[in-house]
Amino acid sequence: MKYDLHMHSKYSRDGVLEPESIVRIAKSRGLSGVAVTDHNTILGGLKAKEHETDDFEAVIGSEIRTERGEIIGLFLENDIVSREPFEVMKEIRNQNGLVVIPHPFDRLRRSRFVPTVDELKLVDCVEVFNSRCLFRRNNEKALDFATKSKLRMVAGSDAHFDYEIGNAGIETQSEDLKDAIMKGSVKIFGKRSPVANYILLRVQEWFMK
Repeated sequence: MKYDLHMHSKYSRDGVLEPESIVRIAKSRGLSGVAVTDHNTILGGLKAKEHETDDFEAVIGSEIRTERGEIIGLFLENDIVSREPFEVMKEIRNQNGLVVIPHPFDRLRRSRFVPTVDELKLVDCVEVFNSRCLFRRNNEKALDFATKSKLRMVAGSDAHFDYEIGNAGIETQSEDLKDAIMKGSVKIFGKRSPVANYILLRVQEWFMK
């Protein structure tokens, strides 16, 4: 089973996709589930959850823009209120969610976040492959960081458009996605998005200021 664990719907300021369309497209591409991780809101994930089926899981998530960069929460129940990194991670944990650090070494993004030693205690996973990372070494650094820090690994397309859905994610034999992530029984898959997406990323970040 394959899951794309990072994407955005129209409920992100820089997104355009309807949550229902995300689910439909993901199914057509052979995915078993997705995490909708809109910026600072779980609305997209909640809407996608309405279209969940017995053979397709919609994970409620959010990519929170903190004072020092972005942190993803997966398996959320409520919006994250804080914007201070340590408090954001505690809020995610208090909901029994998973704390994910996305694209931590992408130097082309002002939104990257590298946790301190103390903050690492609250981190569950590192996104070791993000399809929107322009340079391969940025994902390789994330993989190396996760390995050395003994953190679990996830991946996602960071899709903002339909053609990006399913470009990256994790594969597992387990029917319990959260348990598989926590046990590290996943395989990473992924391919980079077109270089033109770099320009779109810059435009999107400008709108996110």
